[in-house]
Amino acid sequence: MRFMPLLLAGALLSAGTAMAARSADPEAKIAKALAGRVPGEPVDCINLRDIRSSRIIDRTAILYETNGGRYYLNRPESGANFLGWDDILVTDTHSSQLCSIDIVRLVDRGSRFPSGSVGLGKFVPYTKPGKAKSW
Repeated sequence: MRFMPLLLAGALLSAGTAMAARSADPEAKIAKALAGRVPGEPVDCINLRDIRSSRIIDRTAILYETNGGRYYLNRPESGANFLGWDDILVTDTHSSQLCSIDIVRLVDRGSRFPSGSVGLGKFVPYTKPGKAKSW
């Protein structure tokens, strides 16, 4: 029984460390992800077939990686406060593109319940210097 308070303290410390890592400055996360890349002119749409992965930056943005290593940063026009690192993005489009007029629903990964939605903004392309820009 003596070890119970020590075990509880260790669990709380671990949880606090994990929470601090998750709540790190979103702008710093974006800067780190885009380090060495330069922004281009914002575009309204990106091709769905070109998207390789997406990453949520808590309460701030969605970062899409496309074929060829180009990144697109989308800062939603509405609902960014619903973005959580552990959410699943559910996109229902009626074309072959993801556009700034689309709504993306969010689903909590653990409970599988809806956790909000975001109205996408323009997509800002980021490329490494020297790469050909063919958008």
